[in-house]
Amino acid sequence: MKVMILAAGRGERLRPLTDSTPKPLLEVHGKPLIVQHLERLRSADLTEIVINIAWLGDKIKNYLGDGSRYGVHIRYSEEPAGALDTGGGIFKALPLLGSGPFLAVNADVFTDFPFESLKSVIKQGDLAHLVMVGNPAYHTNGDFHLAADGRLYADIEPRLTYSGIGIHDPLFFKDCSPGKFPMLPWWQKAMRSGRVGGQMYSGTWKDIGTIEGLRAAS
Repeated sequence: MKVMILAAGRGERLRPLTDSTPKPLLEVHGKPLIVQHLERLRSADLTEIVINIAWLGDKIKNYLGDGSRYGVHIRYSEEPAGALDTGGGIFKALPLLGSGPFLAVNADVFTDFPFESLKSVIKQGDLAHLVMVGNPAYHTNGDFHLAADGRLYADIEPRLTYSGIGIHDPLFFKDCSPGKFPMLPWWQKAMRSGRVGGQMYSGTWKDIGTIEGLRAAS
């Protein structure tokens, strides 16, 4: 299974740190977030990595190179200035991700999630499988409802928060068009057709989207 690390964002809420350092290269416990992902993915024997880049993308490429020093193989999907949002970014990278389900991971989360547990978790006929976490203080309403049967629903409460870790089948994007677009409407569409599974994770997980979040993780 191939992996896409989403690393193209500007990181507006982390300014001024991200004025000169791309968000994935910010350090927690003395190591860049994206390097921590690469090391955990390598430990899970997930070594074929695609990284999308836009803001300060050359710094990410120069730092990580081809991934060989981390025991992985990296290919880059370069996006225009301003990036393509999550949906557009994944859609553009599909030719690099192959024909089978792939793992997508936000570069700006700090977690000890066991990536190896997702290798064969997506059920036949499903378009996605998302890892959910408890709602942080800044997002108390959550994103999606996780039912007892492992199905995710967009229009039911209570809701949990999407962790930024999930499996997607390329067929998820079959009706999408090139350009900038978010994932939410497409997740909602797939959930309404009953084709998205999920699971709850209660281990370490921090969203490094703000200065406060970075301090909390550190």
